[in-house]
Amino acid sequence: MIAKQIVIHEDAAATAHGIAARLITSIADALAARGVAHVVVTGGSLGIAALQAVADNPAKVSVDWSAVHFWWGDERFVAADSPDRNALQAEVLFTALDPLGLERENVHVMGSTDQFATAEDAAVAYTQVLAAEAPEGAANPAFDVLMLGMGPDSHVASLFPNHTRSDELGAIAVHDSPKPPPHRASLTMCTINSAREVWLLVAGAEKAPALAAAQHEVNEAAVPASAVHGTHATRWLVDRAAATLL
Repeated sequence: MIAKQIVIHEDAAATAHGIAARLITSIADALAARGVAHVVVTGGSLGIAALQAVADNPAKVSVDWSAVHFWWGDERFVAADSPDRNALQAEVLFTALDPLGLERENVHVMGSTDQFATAEDAAVAYTQVLAAEAPEGAANPAFDVLMLGMGPDSHVASLFPNHTRSDELGAIAVHDSPKPPPHRASLTMCTINSAREVWLLVAGAEKAPALAAAQHEVNEAAVPASAVHGTHATRWLVDRAAATLL
């Protein structure tokens, strides 16, 4: 039985700090158990606020960051220096971790238009990187924590309603995204659901209907967030405004 938990924080700021504290502890636990940790981070206002909260948390010094691998659930296929890039926004954390031993080769960013001609090329390259770091016989690392935001339409990563396919592995290209920019690369639903723990980070009253819908029956096509789960635990880390319809 997969553990499912909904944790409601007072507001978005409290949610971000709660996520940060939980993440530091989970990484430390993974390192103690396996000697390495694989974490998938997310963009969005709450995702980046959570990374900033990790950077600000004094407990970060207790982690051996040289043994931590960072991955992305999705990325906008734009120039590397575009402010739309999740990787660029996440530098708020990585620059704070550099003095603590972070190995930059363990920060696995998805490709940009500076490197690849198409989003398909970027997705294929990322699929290959995932496989290179995977245990023998697996398509990707066993992610210890995989964090996702959720849009008001219930999309996760760049898997929008009626854009998902559960039989695909690795990363895929996404075109005609309902939310700009239109071209992206994203982990597939199958890859997301291979993580030990999946955390969905949700804040804001505009997310309340989608959050409520995702708690009912699984409908991957109409409500992608409803189909997301970890192999050991699924945690919804939300603020009170987003939880008003639960």
